[in-house]
Amino acid sequence: MKKLRIYILAAFTVLALPNAYAHTTTAHTSAQKFGRGLAGMTCGFLEIPGNIVKETKAKGAIGFPIGLATGLGMTVTRELVGVYEFLSAPFPVPAGFQPILAPEYPWDYFE
Repeated sequence: MKKLRIYILAAFTVLALPNAYAHTTTAHTSAQKFGRGLAGMTCGFLEIPGNIVKETKAKGAIGFPIGLATGLGMTVTRELVGVYEFLSAPFPVPAGFQPILAPEYPWDYFE
């Protein structure tokens, strides 16, 4: 049973990867929302180093603990929003499949 779960997760990941890297200015789609949800659920931990980098660049050395605290909170937020987007991918809520969080993907902090 555990192998089956791993295979299913791997299949979803492979299907979502092309959409996860598609940063376009065109209208968002259900597939992109599905990819955002999967990325949020599986890569939410990237909020911690992402927020540390963001806050350290903005505030210097004091940004490290601020970024760490913000990142921990955003990890939970990103993963819960990921579950929501994953489950609601077929439905255009919010209007036009717009992302709920900014940045759209957790690894966008590093670009």
